[in-house]
Amino acid sequence: QAVQEETVVISDEPAETTASQKREERLRKFRELHFKRNEARKLNHQEVVEEDKRLKLPSNWEAKKARLEYELMVDAKKKECAERGEDYERVKLLEISAEDAERWEKKKKKKNPDPGFSGYAEAQLRQYQRLTKQIKPDMESYERQREEYGEDFHPTSNSLIHGTHVPSKEAINRMQEDVEKQIEKRSKYSRRRAYNDDADIDYINERNAKFNKKAERFYGKYTAEIKQNLERGTAV
Repeated sequence: QAVQEETVVISDEPAETTASQKREERLRKFRELHFKRNEARKLNHQEVVEEDKRLKLPSNWEAKKARLEYELMVDAKKKECAERGEDYERVKLLEISAEDAERWEKKKKKKNPDPGFSGYAEAQLRQYQRLTKQIKPDMESYERQREEYGEDFHPTSNSLIHGTHVPSKEAINRMQEDVEKQIEKRSKYSRRRAYNDDADIDYINERNAKFNKKAERFYGKYTAEIKQNLERGTAV
């Protein structure tokens, strides 16, 4: 009987060891899951914070950031070229491929195409856009005027600064040069429109083309449906 009892005790030891190993394995997996849950919680919190920052930024922030980075890179290259005694524009052209140059030229034409004179309002708008793009703020003059005017720099209904501003000689010369350029450009201006290769040919000569353009400008919105039916072949 003593031998049998010893045998029973010996046989129970591996079962207890297996149970403890399984318990340790479950605890280890539980700790791993707990650690992963904490990591996921931290990452989710970071993503929420970053998304909140992005939503608070202006809609054109990414484009503005890319443009500022490009301008900084251009300034750095200009300094390098100045130190080496090279012309930046010449170096820039050497680095641009023919395909990129052609693509940029097409993009430039699409951005502000010149359809010719169609009305004084459109011509005035194009002139305004051209002039505003040429404006480069003078921060030194801005700070000087702000110190000079004080609280009246941002006028209210009680401010009396009308007629006190005197333009500088540089500003007058710049305006004079711009007016002279406008006069010179106006003297060379031609009413001939740029030829579009992709446009539909619906004329037999140049005179007929001009007549068709005038008719389209005045009556196009009334005959658009008829024209579409004729092109489809569904006209009654």
